[in-house]
Amino acid sequence: MTRWFAGILVSLTVLLQYRIWLSDDGVSEAYRLKVAVAQQSATNAELNQRNAQLAAEVADLKAGMTAIEERARSELGMIGQSESFYQVVPKVAAPTAPAPERTRTAQR
Repeated sequence: MTRWFAGILVSLTVLLQYRIWLSDDGVSEAYRLKVAVAQQSATNAELNQRNAQLAAEVADLKAGMTAIEERARSELGMIGQSESFYQVVPKVAAPTAPAPERTRTAQR
């Protein structure tokens, strides 16, 4: 009787260990989930930093005109009313005529 009971206990232990170590719901799944959580945490940290930057930019745009003027100058090329715009155009050299090609006469 005790042999049967011991055999059943050993079988159950092996079956449960199989489920823990080798099945899809075991240790490998727990490790995969741990890696996925770490990756998602890193992504969330990057997005939180980006959101903080955007919130600071929105607050700056709401607070004053300097940020709006800076953005208009850099992105739209606008100038102020009391400013003068000077455009410096580089001197373009006249293209030189290509040298005429010389034809070789074949020697016989």
